[in-house]
Amino acid sequence: MYSWNDPDDRVAIAQMNSELRHAQLDLLSAQCATDRLRLRFSVGDLARYSERDLLRKTIGTAVALHEYYLSIQNEMGLEVSILSAAQIAHAVKQVSAYLSKQREIHFANGAPLAPRLKETLQAFFSPALLERVRTVELHGRRLPPPPFYSEAHALGFDHLPELTHMPSLTFVDVIVFNDLLIDRALFHGLVHAVQFQILGLERYADLFVRAFLRTNAHFTVPLETHAFALESKFAVDPRKAFSVEEQVRLWLREGRY
Repeated sequence: MYSWNDPDDRVAIAQMNSELRHAQLDLLSAQCATDRLRLRFSVGDLARYSERDLLRKTIGTAVALHEYYLSIQNEMGLEVSILSAAQIAHAVKQVSAYLSKQREIHFANGAPLAPRLKETLQAFFSPALLERVRTVELHGRRLPPPPFYSEAHALGFDHLPELTHMPSLTFVDVIVFNDLLIDRALFHGLVHAVQFQILGLERYADLFVRAFLRTNAHFTVPLETHAFALESKFAVDPRKAFSVEEQVRLWLREGRY
């Protein structure tokens, strides 16, 4: 066992933490690669059509890593804690209340979509949604972090979404732009508006919180990765129509959120 009081051990501990940082970055890359798989292919597709030996080796590696890091967590005991059901419910309630409050604050100042935008986007979204959605441009003023972030930081969550750096944020049917409205960020925000419409505020918040707790990274939450994927599809060819609502309902049926 190492001791912080031994100078030689302190050097070894520093090296250990340096290697741990490299491992964490490599694991994050692996997680991103896995999320790209999850984004494009269902579990059933992978189980049926993937190369058996390749899949077996991949699963074996993932299981071995899980067991290794779980053993470290068990050794740490209470120092690494998984949120209780009550804490998760509390977090979902906080996120839901925040989204609702921000929607209330910004709706009054929101502007309807311009006719040009409605014409461009009608091939992807329903006329009712495009009519209902409001947009707000903050011109660089930027949204502050939510009030519950300090509590989340105290629980050890250090990778919370940095709202001030996001082009847009969707609060149910209000899309707030930290700077100016741009078409691609608007499309992304409208995907979230469709998710809110289909899931409802409370279920959206519940799915988001639980996925974030699994991955500890905002960009790997399925609600977010789907919005990025559909936004990218739109950006590649804005003339190729598809229904965002159908895509969201498909992911919901397949349990991919």
